[in-house]
Amino acid sequence: MTRTVVAGVDGSRESVAAADWAAREALLRGLPLRLVHAWEWPPYDDGSASGTASADPQRHWAERIPRETRSALLERYPGLTVTADQIAAAPAAALLSAAADAELLVLGSHGRSGVEHLLTGSVALAVVARATRPAVLVRAGTAAEDGPYGDVVLGLDLVRPSEAVLGFAFDAAARRGAVLHVVHGWNPPSVYGYAPAAVAPDLGAEMAGYESDALARALAPWREKFPELDIVPEAVIGSAAGHLVEAASDASLVVLGRRPRPIAPGPRIGSVSRAVLHRVTAPVAVVPHE
Repeated sequence: MTRTVVAGVDGSRESVAAADWAAREALLRGLPLRLVHAWEWPPYDDGSASGTASADPQRHWAERIPRETRSALLERYPGLTVTADQIAAAPAAALLSAAADAELLVLGSHGRSGVEHLLTGSVALAVVARATRPAVLVRAGTAAEDGPYGDVVLGLDLVRPSEAVLGFAFDAAARRGAVLHVVHGWNPPSVYGYAPAAVAPDLGAEMAGYESDALARALAPWREKFPELDIVPEAVIGSAAGHLVEAASDASLVVLGRRPRPIAPGPRIGSVSRAVLHRVTAPVAVVPHE
């Protein structure tokens, strides 16, 4: 079965930007695009005429969203195959179901400010935290990129580097003909209190060299698979979040991994991912992995 790129739409500016980004990504991957609008229909069994009358405009509005979004995308991207589905279900459940067999899921994101629409607030984060396929969050106002593309920025955890995350980032950079900027954040051992200034200069240089060598070893097999890619590895001291935000200032895509967190009360995204999602303006892909 051919996978699709799935985009959640709810009529907000953020979801319009997400649908447009998803359309360009679908063309880049040679895949069809599926638009999904989930809506929990109001009850109609109260027997009152006023209840039915008030629900009809909401139903009409909900049915227009995927239809009009599809028409606009086909006008902008005539070579694209687009389907639009209206699903009567809770948004998070409907999107997770639609994304289960998708190449990737694309949702709108507002970062720190803005009104929390269905797909840009808690629902979006809940979906990203539970999705079994890569999910991309896109801000409103994201500029269309037909090339040349900005860097693809990868935040890499060297404790357990994931093949799924590395593969997604390398593939994304290759498709775009973009530079792949790999950021690995590290801290001194806890005996130093996570204070770089407490580490002797010679020992600090030795630690930095070790981290840089470890990063190079993790990337070596992928360099062989993608010899045409321009790769910029960066092992930096301190929290990865701040360095990723800085590296993402002109990026076309940021790629992060997400491991299951069985100890947490329900699915969560990590602190680095949350910080990056709130602070960067570039689209952010969160790739689940074991």
